[in-house]
Amino acid sequence: MPAHKLTRRLFWAGEVLVLTGTVTAAVMISSGQEWQPLSLVALLLVLTLVGDWLGIETPGGELSCSLVAIVLTIGLLGPVPAMAFGTAAAVLTSAANRVRVPTRWLNNVCSFAVVPFVAGLMVRAFAHDVHSHQARSATQSITFGLIVLGAFVIAVGLNFVLFALHKHIDEGRPLLRLVHELFLPLLPGQLAAGMLATLLAVAYASVGLPMLIGSIAVLLILRQLTVALLRSEERAEALQARSRQLVGLQLGVLRTMVRALGMRDKTSARHAASVARYAKALATDLGCNEEERDVVHAAGLLHEIGKFTWPDRVLHAETVHEEDMAIVKNHPQEGSILVGALDGYGEVADAILYHHERVDGRGYPAGLIGKEIPVASRILAICSIYDTVTARESYRAQMTPEEAMAELRRGADNGQLDPELVEKFIALLEREGPTFAHDADFETELEFERRVRAMAEPQSGNLPAPAHAGDDWRATVRNLGQRALNKG
Repeated sequence: MPAHKLTRRLFWAGEVLVLTGTVTAAVMISSGQEWQPLSLVALLLVLTLVGDWLGIETPGGELSCSLVAIVLTIGLLGPVPAMAFGTAAAVLTSAANRVRVPTRWLNNVCSFAVVPFVAGLMVRAFAHDVHSHQARSATQSITFGLIVLGAFVIAVGLNFVLFALHKHIDEGRPLLRLVHELFLPLLPGQLAAGMLATLLAVAYASVGLPMLIGSIAVLLILRQLTVALLRSEERAEALQARSRQLVGLQLGVLRTMVRALGMRDKTSARHAASVARYAKALATDLGCNEEERDVVHAAGLLHEIGKFTWPDRVLHAETVHEEDMAIVKNHPQEGSILVGALDGYGEVADAILYHHERVDGRGYPAGLIGKEIPVASRILAICSIYDTVTARESYRAQMTPEEAMAELRRGADNGQLDPELVEKFIALLEREGPTFAHDADFETELEFERRVRAMAEPQSGNLPAPAHAGDDWRATVRNLGQRALNKG
């Protein structure tokens, strides 16, 4: 809350006294030499007054041409012109912003008059009067530039102190919050302006007004290029946000389908999460890279999404009737069509499409043999079987982990599963625990927001295109039947 009325009045009175003292001191030390050469005075005055309209808004704050001009005035003319130009800028800015509160006017004028005057005095104290003969060579040195930059840094801090005290006393805003919300975000832009002004001051002292005019022209061109770049970045950010929305919608549809399937079959979401965790751990043990592990993990989460199309008589059947086997065997294709429509998920769709293949070639839908089956699909087959037979809610009698491991080895012996991967998986279970993934949660494993961000990121042109990117997925899976006939 605002400070007590007496405190506020004392603060306002203090600002008036400081401003009055500054004006008095400026009158006492003023000399006509400070206003020479007139061409430089006119140039800096114009830049100070119109600088706010030439400023560059950047993510790190505003690169103000007005601030650059005031710093140049501090270094090249002296404290009195700096105070006068700062006061003129404060009055013009307050009027343009239609400031109606007298105390805000007072604070603006006080800040823009006192701070440049103090900074100008500091430069004069350390670098002598820049208009004097003995200071001419000094202004061309790096030391002069450092003095100007140091005075500017102190001026930035003093300016914020005056502004923050006004906000704290008049509006009751906490000082620490003002530092985090106003001072730190604007500091990079202000430092950039100060460094640019310092370089221009040294360049002017070395070459003269033509150098300064040329530099300002370059600055204006740089402003236009920066504005164009920032607009391009804004459009890119808007496009990126739109891409995230579209990807979120696509992935959100699949997530909703899994949730809907979970409402019909309470086992499906937990089973998907457990298979995903088992599969990712096995892929890690096999030495797969991060991208390959993510493919296996995503395929585990979505490998049964094709069951969404099953009628309840098939979904809840303890024994599937012969006439319904075509529906059951079709779910890898249906799942791969749904997932393959998601940009960049071609390899995930492949893993889902072939996870019911057998290494002896007697699986479906394509009858692939051995290493023809993607390794992600072979991993899914093992993990899905293991979780199904050990799950408490399974439609069949629950197996113990030891019985399930024996079942996996029988599957490897009879040509269903990859023997090498089965042994790797059993070694993983013995090390991590036989049911380390049973309590996995679908939403936690999905990491929806992370996946959306990753999918929306633009891909490097050097990376290979995702498998089947842009293919007609329905045509692809229709051809699988003919492929199986040809193998037969």
